[in-house]
Amino acid sequence: METIAQLQNALADRRTTSRTLVDAALARIDDPAGEGERVFIRVFHDRARAEADASDARRRAGSVPSPLAGIPVSVKDLCDIAGYTTLAGSIVLKDHPPATADAPVIRRLRAAGAIILGTTNMVEFAFGSHGRNPHYGTPKNPWDRATGRIPGGSSSGAAVAVADRMGAVALGTDTGGSVRMPAAFCGVVGLKTTIARVPRDGLVPLSYTLDSVGPLAPSVDCAAVLDQVMAGEPPAPLPALPVAGLRFAVPKTTVRDGLDDHVATCFERTLARLSAAGVRIVETMFPALDEVHTVNRMGTMSTAEGWHWHRALIEKAGDKYDPSVIARFRRGAGLTAADHIEIMHRRLRLMAAANAETAPFDAVVMPTVPAVAPPIAAFDKALDQWPANHETYRRNTSIGNFIDRPGLTIPCQDRGTGPVGFMLMGETGGDRRLLAIGRAVEAIVRGAA
Repeated sequence: METIAQLQNALADRRTTSRTLVDAALARIDDPAGEGERVFIRVFHDRARAEADASDARRRAGSVPSPLAGIPVSVKDLCDIAGYTTLAGSIVLKDHPPATADAPVIRRLRAAGAIILGTTNMVEFAFGSHGRNPHYGTPKNPWDRATGRIPGGSSSGAAVAVADRMGAVALGTDTGGSVRMPAAFCGVVGLKTTIARVPRDGLVPLSYTLDSVGPLAPSVDCAAVLDQVMAGEPPAPLPALPVAGLRFAVPKTTVRDGLDDHVATCFERTLARLSAAGVRIVETMFPALDEVHTVNRMGTMSTAEGWHWHRALIEKAGDKYDPSVIARFRRGAGLTAADHIEIMHRRLRLMAAANAETAPFDAVVMPTVPAVAPPIAAFDKALDQWPANHETYRRNTSIGNFIDRPGLTIPCQDRGTGPVGFMLMGETGGDRRLLAIGRAVEAIVRGAA
């Protein structure tokens, strides 16, 4: 996977053009032997080519508005794009009117000169960790295509698009791990941003409280470029940080329970490499982080808030929903207003407690997902076990959503083995510092990947 910096250098040196990059990405999307048909719900062939030609003309005239200029990107299918009905990975919304304007985050991408290739597949209404979609097909994980493994969700198409070079980077969303889980399963970098960092207007919501927008990318630097554009910040490189002297906390909590052997081996080996490079690894108790799971056993905020958004739609067209998705929404009907208020109050207390517990450290680290991606067939056969599987996969990632922390997952497996994510969690609002820390340690974390 080429990085944005490599692509920009090639564009600047005229070794390639934006049109060439877009045509190559579209060819991979359209390849009948590939996963493009299941990765993308919509592909903007003509518009992307026209925008690439216009980008090349501006570059020849000396106009390069950002490091994303002329770079092909994909966006998750729950973003409003003017002239198209926003589907959110479902068939339920097909008869709804088209969006009258681009979502603000889409406008920012276009203003930066990015070329939007199309909208990527996802778990219906962003409510699942597996990546399955019965309406548009399930993209196969780039690792072990012969077996056919889940890509992770809900930003399933986004992760596979990056891994298969169907665009340089991708926009995803994360409510309980929906950027970081598919990134970890598919072997790419993923960033969950602080909630207020990127506007969510014009996106179909899952949770008004927890939704965030974040990038999936081949490298930390690439994620940082897309993050900066989506956040509306001027281009600026990440600060250089020394590795030696960084302090990483490893929670002595449930985050390391039940890891499969491969994930456990990769995580421990990564900790050892970081320690050898001068990072101070401190194992410590974090009561507030553990209590997140206790609070969520009352019922999740995304379930309650999702039910609020979907209840009228389910009454009208519930038979068109993915059965596994609608079952989770219906669970939200059982949560009372008092339950939701109690969860909100406990969340605020836990955020304050977690801030105090993690303040002495540069990052809190843990495995992103406790297992490698299972086969799609095995998952389908055990669909009745899906709620438990979903909670297991999102166990670690959901902590950061609940206490509003940025989280960065970086691949840490050996080359040729099942993808494993190493997750760093930063402080609320400290997204750029977290990215700088991730950049500093990326080569060490990746090892032989």
